[in-house]
Amino acid sequence: MYGIDIWGDDNFFIEDGVVKINYKSCPSLLKITKEIRDKNIRGPVTLRFSHIIEKQIEKVYKNFNRAIKENSYKGKFKAVFPLKVNQYANVIKPMMKYAKGLNYGLEAGSKAELLLAMSQTPIGSPITVNGFKDHEMIAMGFIASQMGHNITLTIEGLGELVWIMEVAHKSHLKVPKIGIRVRLHSVGGGTWAKSGGMDAKFGLSATEILEAVEILEENKLLTNLNMIHFHIGSQMQEISPLKKALREAANIYAEVKKLGANRLSAINIGGGLAVEYAQHNSSRIRNYSLEEFSNDVVFLIGEIMNSKNVQHPDIYTESGRFIVAQHAVLVTPVLELFSQDYKKEHLKLKEKNPPLIEELCELEKLINSTNCIEYMHDALDHLESLFTLFDLGYIDIQDRSNAEILAHQIIKSTLILSANEPNLEFKRLQNRHQERYLLNCSFFQSIPDYWGLKQNFPVMPLHYLNSKKTLRPASLWDITCDSDGEMAFNSNTPLYLHDIDIESEEYFLAFFNIGAYQETLSMQHNLFVKPNEAGITITNDGYKIDILNESPNLLHVIESVGYDSDEILKQLETKLEDSAFITKKEKSDTLRQLKEYLNQNSYLRTTN
Repeated sequence: MYGIDIWGDDNFFIEDGVVKINYKSCPSLLKITKEIRDKNIRGPVTLRFSHIIEKQIEKVYKNFNRAIKENSYKGKFKAVFPLKVNQYANVIKPMMKYAKGLNYGLEAGSKAELLLAMSQTPIGSPITVNGFKDHEMIAMGFIASQMGHNITLTIEGLGELVWIMEVAHKSHLKVPKIGIRVRLHSVGGGTWAKSGGMDAKFGLSATEILEAVEILEENKLLTNLNMIHFHIGSQMQEISPLKKALREAANIYAEVKKLGANRLSAINIGGGLAVEYAQHNSSRIRNYSLEEFSNDVVFLIGEIMNSKNVQHPDIYTESGRFIVAQHAVLVTPVLELFSQDYKKEHLKLKEKNPPLIEELCELEKLINSTNCIEYMHDALDHLESLFTLFDLGYIDIQDRSNAEILAHQIIKSTLILSANEPNLEFKRLQNRHQERYLLNCSFFQSIPDYWGLKQNFPVMPLHYLNSKKTLRPASLWDITCDSDGEMAFNSNTPLYLHDIDIESEEYFLAFFNIGAYQETLSMQHNLFVKPNEAGITITNDGYKIDILNESPNLLHVIESVGYDSDEILKQLETKLEDSAFITKKEKSDTLRQLKEYLNQNSYLRTTN
């Protein structure tokens, strides 16, 4: 099952040996992948399912509105999507189209993101602006307010507040709402715990908050103070740090309200709602549900406001990972299984072989379910001895090749013969003799959080899931020229894949929950760029491929790192023309062939 019941969130299921999408007509990922490949598109492909984004937004609103009703809370629930999580148009445009009726908005953390937020957010839906700002970025916020946008500029330092004053006094633009990000004593947990605490990168201390209120009051802008904001980290694993942070932030909100900030009406709890990436129960990371999360937020804020006799504020969230992580699936073909270098047909025995090789031949011939473990041990001992003999010059490279092939055949037979009665020795054998699967993708480009943070992503085959094919412990290699482009087998969270003959069968793997951050953080290591992309709409009768974008070709890739593609082509043509080794016709044919290659993408174009 590959843990699909742990991370799948009912978005995917297995039927008839293939992975299917649990929505309407329930097509298989394999069928969609093969249709894309029938269009002569090769290499990895990112499949987008926008209905999953809609489902996640709906779940968040439904749970918070339920909690508000059950707790007799007087404020409203509102939310924005942080553009830093995924800014791509094929994510944001369908999201905003669906979310218009919910007043779901966008959060920006840079000038470019603010420009997107201003253009994509419907008038009336909220825009929040976080992160460090300059005078021009603040002025853009004023322009957005002038357009009629419901925008809040969250100040990260007192200097930004001074610039707000300057723009307000010098321009005739409508002043936007103002928020204060507070630096809490409370911290989160896990990789992003440093987002909270007194040493956090962002936010105002208690002293600075008091000063900010004074500055706003002196400049007659205290009525624009609308929001208190905090954030204790992405991917919160436990609920208890959030509870502590909520109490602290809610008390700050109530105190600022009592200082005369009468228009203060919102508390923004930031992001952090975790997504489950685990494929094994032992490695689960989240100890709470969305229902518990929403209950705690609403109850604790309401409790503190009641105790302070303060009106309940509107509650904002910015949980972007929870919204988009699950909508994207990376599908990649397997190019090679490295054990296939040791196929029996490659065996070239001599008329007279070294005694140890003759013994390996006998072991391979007589192995059965009763003696397989013993024979496997003997084979491994013989192989070590033969390596020593090779190093000493007593056997040649053909003998060594034969020894490797025979030993591998014995190991493979042992795995098959022992599979029905697995024991400790069988597990040790599996873990020791891993299969290496070469994938037509770049981990640095498509799942950089694995490389940078060692975050695991659910991975499984698209097919053969009801097959009796042998399962092998799997290490995954990408096609980059870098040893870090590997997902090594981990016996604590093991991955087992099918023993497939790639020369006669296709084999596709899929990485799930890759829709958050992976595209925005991706890097062009080895100049592998964005993979192919397909947007899929599932209907009651089937599905439609609405968007199909092929990975940029080689000319676009080299332009992205500062080269002029026309100049590159001219240099290549000149070098071909100056070549003294080929005829004029050969030069023309070679150039035509080269141009054909330059218009393909960086990924490998084999049968797979």
